[in-house]
Amino acid sequence: MGYFVGAYATAPVTETWDPTIQTEYLNGLKAMQNVRGLEHPFTGTLHPDDDDWFLSTVDPAWDFVFTGIPGVMQRLGGDASFGIASTVETGRQAALDFYQQARQAIHKLNRHLGRQAVKAIFIHAAPRVSSGCASAEALSTSLETLASWDWDGAALMLEHCDAYVEGQSADKGFLSIDAEISALSRVNRTAASHIGLCINWGRSALEARGVDGPVAHLNAARAAGLLRGLMFSGVSGQDGPYGAWRDTHMPPAQAFDIPAFEPSSLLTESEFRRCLEVADTGQLGVLGVKIGVRPENLGVAERLAYIKGALTILDRVAG
Repeated sequence: MGYFVGAYATAPVTETWDPTIQTEYLNGLKAMQNVRGLEHPFTGTLHPDDDDWFLSTVDPAWDFVFTGIPGVMQRLGGDASFGIASTVETGRQAALDFYQQARQAIHKLNRHLGRQAVKAIFIHAAPRVSSGCASAEALSTSLETLASWDWDGAALMLEHCDAYVEGQSADKGFLSIDAEISALSRVNRTAASHIGLCINWGRSALEARGVDGPVAHLNAARAAGLLRGLMFSGVSGQDGPYGAWRDTHMPPAQAFDIPAFEPSSLLTESEFRRCLEVADTGQLGVLGVKIGVRPENLGVAERLAYIKGALTILDRVAG
């Protein structure tokens, strides 16, 4: 079975763009037989540094999932009203323009590979609720527009991020999953679209401050007929290099004797298993892992070991 890897979160960190190191890293991923493809970050262009390098270096057999979250967070830093759920029209239109650029990048990658290699794009219900300009109604309006575009075979998936919870610090602080489900259900019904939901384990656990959050979100999405994706990314309440209750893509805890793991991670073998039992993986369009590593000066081989470890757990439990 093959899985998507949010490889950008594990990629080597260098002071300047270094295609030699990045090529070594991607070649290491190509050697992993259970990698179906990449969760690829979109910030405004196909690749943040070099489209031509990306097109020539990725495995032509890989599938892809685009994620807009890196670009969304960059833009929120300069405009708190940015997002497809924004009640400020300029912020909402700017977000639609951003996804129009993503759509063009998807077409570019598909043309290069000669097939519809991009299977999905993750969209996000920005802006932050604390900005005072986020609503499910604005999200519905934007979703109707996005659903009307030609995505060249890529399915639209709203990836749930940690929602705003009163009295609790948030990393993203977007709309609640209930609001997202309401908006998606309404648009799918009225526009005859098929936009789904993707659950990121770490973000749901962060929101709930515990391991029951992802299970609850998976159950809610599945009950609404919207569950299309599940990405495993760890989190912990313990302070340390990854931070307490932060969306830093902590690796999973030790299981099956993997050598690279994070002891404090709440993402254990049993939580992999519990969520996969809820998710009905045969119905998922996207299943995979997204891992960040600390310290940032780790070499390529060490970074690949963390990915291999996470995939080993997923493979053993899902298989």
